[in-house]
Amino acid sequence: MANVMVTGGTRGIGAGIVEKLLSEKHNVAFCGSTEPAAMVERVAELKAKYPGRAVYFQCDVSNPAHRQAFLDGTLKEFGSVTCLVNNAGVAPKVRLDVLETTIESFERLLTINLEGPFFLTQLVARYMSTHQEPGQCIINMSSCSADVASVSRGEYCISKAGVSMATKLWSVRLAEFGINVYEIRPGIIKTPMTEVVTAKYDKLIAEGLTLTPRWGFPEDVAKVAAAFIRGDLAYSTGQVVYVDGGMQIQKL
Repeated sequence: MANVMVTGGTRGIGAGIVEKLLSEKHNVAFCGSTEPAAMVERVAELKAKYPGRAVYFQCDVSNPAHRQAFLDGTLKEFGSVTCLVNNAGVAPKVRLDVLETTIESFERLLTINLEGPFFLTQLVARYMSTHQEPGQCIINMSSCSADVASVSRGEYCISKAGVSMATKLWSVRLAEFGINVYEIRPGIIKTPMTEVVTAKYDKLIAEGLTLTPRWGFPEDVAKVAAAFIRGDLAYSTGQVVYVDGGMQIQKL
């Protein structure tokens, strides 16, 4: 049983990871932007449905004080932290060609998608390095956009490419402490973030975009996160697992 922190755990991929981990009897502290009062019913539902223990915190990962409060709250509730899942992320409010991308949008995405998880990892890694226990790990949620250029949301691509480099950096730095670092790189996943492009990707998938002819779902990603946390890939630190239905395989 692990004590796991999951950012962006209120919907989409994050919610799928929270449920999967709770189903495997892990304790899960998850956070999001929703007011705690609005999450009472959801937490009660999770507690009734799964054997693991669920605790919710309101946290903006781009805010240093919020990051510290999330860690402190988790330690108060569970006594230790075994794993961190950096899942929180945002898309541009408006998709713009890179010739039109605004500084405001660029800074917003880099702050939330890259700076936030980097410094939360730093915070949690400092704790883990001085409170070592078996199975400690960091999981970064990247995206196929880390290496597939999308000129209508360049700032998102850049933020996820940065997350991928952070995975390499942390895997090297934390190896001496026995802390494994992994990256999950989802493809086209059915979530609230992709609702605005449903028609576009329905068409592309039908035309063969993915080898597996369907959308991915949060549970597809959650299974990989659960495998990391179980220690199934303990000799694979620093590795990237694609959850994209074979989308990035080059083919003729």
